[in-house]
Amino acid sequence: MEELSLHILDIAENSARAGATLVSIGVSEEPAHDRLVIRVTDNGCGMEEDLLNRVRDPFTTTRTTRKVGLGLPLLEDAAVATGGCLRLSSAPGRGTELEAVFGYSHIDRLPLGDLAATIVTLVQCHADIDFIYEHRYAQHAFKLDTRMLRETLEGVPLGTPAVLFWIRDYINENLQQIYMEV
Repeated sequence: MEELSLHILDIAENSARAGATLVSIGVSEEPAHDRLVIRVTDNGCGMEEDLLNRVRDPFTTTRTTRKVGLGLPLLEDAAVATGGCLRLSSAPGRGTELEAVFGYSHIDRLPLGDLAATIVTLVQCHADIDFIYEHRYAQHAFKLDTRMLRETLEGVPLGTPAVLFWIRDYINENLQQIYMEV
């Protein structure tokens, strides 16, 4: 994968397959500390310890349609290549938390990519899942919580084109704003 947003999409799709009803995606850009942290947590079914210990192996997957699972190994390799790491914790019935840490200014750090498109894709494809997306850059941040959107929209589906366009614009405008405030 050439962008971190695609890794986020892959991890969130894993959360959806694990039966999550709430997925939190956090991106924290910390240029002063030369760190980029991506955190994805869910309330899905979680993993048994045996699977958790094997999940970084590219030949371990829970899918029946193929024999390899490259998402986590590729994400871990991308983080380690920048001096970072990947942490993963999970327990049956408690969900899963993934944290990938990257060297922010490292020449090998993948670009973030189109985070707005990633979030819109997740919302559009998983109408039954709520997503929280929080993005921090230095001391500035914004948050999108689909639970609050559902409440505000009073029954209008989040997958409605006008709502999806609004979500995309909201994320892009806020990203632009937090980058300008520094």
